[in-house]
Amino acid sequence: MSENLVARLVLSVVMLATAALLWWMARAAAGGRLRRNAIAGIRTASTMASDEAWLAAHRRAERPTLAAAGVAFLVGLAPALPVGDDALFAVVMVGSVAILALVVHGAVVGGRAARATSTD
Repeated sequence: MSENLVARLVLSVVMLATAALLWWMARAAAGGRLRRNAIAGIRTASTMASDEAWLAAHRRAERPTLAAAGVAFLVGLAPALPVGDDALFAVVMVGSVAILALVVHGAVVGGRAARATSTD
């Protein structure tokens, strides 16, 4: 097996695993199955303040996080495409920036939702 094929396989597995983890976390946290914890989820002072704030944040962040999972899934399929390494690199970089932007957006809107629960 060539080094290039191994690298593409590893990239694919990592991105598909990232997609699965983001999908699971978004659904579990928004559905109330992922409780406040120190490892996974949006962990800020406002989201950790109460169970209500945690749930509000993750319900609001679910869509952007699911979108990030979708992008990660598509990037995970990209190594199977018959494209050169430069094109694959561009897809992975653009996809990674999109994933990061969507996750940060989810955290920002989630944080706003969590803060709104304490002012109600």
